[in-house]
Amino acid sequence: MGMRMRAAVAGLLAVFLLGASSASAQTGGSGPPGSTAGDSPSSSAPVGKPRRAKLNRKTGLAIPPRNAPAAVVAAINAGNAIHGRPYVWGGGHGSFESRGYDCSGAVSYVLHAAGMLTSPLPSGPLMSWGRPGKGRWMSVMANRSHTYAVVAGLRWDTSSYGSGGSGPRWRWTKRRPRGFAVRHWTGY
Repeated sequence: MGMRMRAAVAGLLAVFLLGASSASAQTGGSGPPGSTAGDSPSSSAPVGKPRRAKLNRKTGLAIPPRNAPAAVVAAINAGNAIHGRPYVWGGGHGSFESRGYDCSGAVSYVLHAAGMLTSPLPSGPLMSWGRPGKGRWMSVMANRSHTYAVVAGLRWDTSSYGSGGSGPRWRWTKRRPRGFAVRHWTGY
């Protein structure tokens, strides 16, 4: 097994272990969404200065930075997997797999891939997901009617705000979080 393959397997194992231990406290586990039980820094929490993901202008897909932790790479890859699917109100709520996604379904999808969520959440409950404030690698902005995320510096959003097109897409443009609760997962 090559060095890259071993690194990929180790990264996936870290994502699995992170999700198994701390995601259960967020949903479907011992506490309600936003509870702090199990949401503590782990030895796999990333260190070093976060770098920005790149966006392929032709495909619209995100390219994770080289120093991104496995959970961030998993979130970016998940976003790429559903990138460009249609906006469907309620999409991604009954199951993570859907023909289309709404805002909270798309954000739930990437959080699940990162091991930070065990079941989809609508926008309102995402207002109390994780911990308050901006994260180093990933932040979720949520209010009662909309949610989006910033992953390694790129906005993951279904709205066409600032860059055209609707449905789950990576966006170049930033969006002010005025009116949104800003949340993050410990260490990220």
